[in-house]
Amino acid sequence: MKVQRIVTNVETPDPGLAWRFYAEVLGLEIVMDHGWIVTYGADAAMKVQVSFASQGGADTPVPALSIEVDDVEEALARVRDAGFPIEYGPVDEPWGVRRFFTRDPFGKLVNILSHR
Repeated sequence: MKVQRIVTNVETPDPGLAWRFYAEVLGLEIVMDHGWIVTYGADAAMKVQVSFASQGGADTPVPALSIEVDDVEEALARVRDAGFPIEYGPVDEPWGVRRFFTRDPFGKLVNILSHR
């Protein structure tokens, strides 16, 4: 399993408020917008990203981090083998990802996903 990218998620009741600072001031582009979550990025390689979300999707809490991996099933097995709790999923979401939520050693909610 290989980590593809890590995106910080900022919880906010109004993701649209990020536009002025992150797009107009910093010049980032919207790379994803589902209404409840808007992700800004700097290039097609998606190496620079930050998301602003009112929920985590499917009415879940907003995770502190989203970590994209190349093999979500292997990641799930590793998380379970290490004894970390699975708090949501695994599930295939209608927006094209397979994912699950877990908690890191600091109690932060982490979304681990792969694109289908």
